[in-house]
Amino acid sequence: MTYEGRVFRSVANSESGDVGQETTFHYRQEGHAVWATYAGGSVLFGTLLANADDAGNLDMRYQHLTRDGGFKTGRCQSRPELLPDGRLRLHEHWEWTGSAEGAGVSIVEEIPRPIGSP
Repeated sequence: MTYEGRVFRSVANSESGDVGQETTFHYRQEGHAVWATYAGGSVLFGTLLANADDAGNLDMRYQHLTRDGGFKTGRCQSRPELLPDGRLRLHEHWEWTGSAEGAGVSIVEEIPRPIGSP
């Protein structure tokens, strides 16, 4: 399983999370190292870095800047689900670190690629 070049969008999140349906994640991968940038909704810009195991599970750390100027950091465990059409759905358990408090669950799904794209 590879995350290289995949683009995801949030479809569900706990109330205490900043990520919403407007947030888009652009993933890259080299070996077990996975990283992404994300933005949209209340998130001005964010980055994540993860270690992928052989099943594609991600142990990640993330940070972002909110539109109101706040910095937030957290960690997340993400489990992939292969959808019938070949896209991925990620089931995530996350928690804030640093100055923010709380934890939650979220689901992000791969955005379908345009016909003819790699």
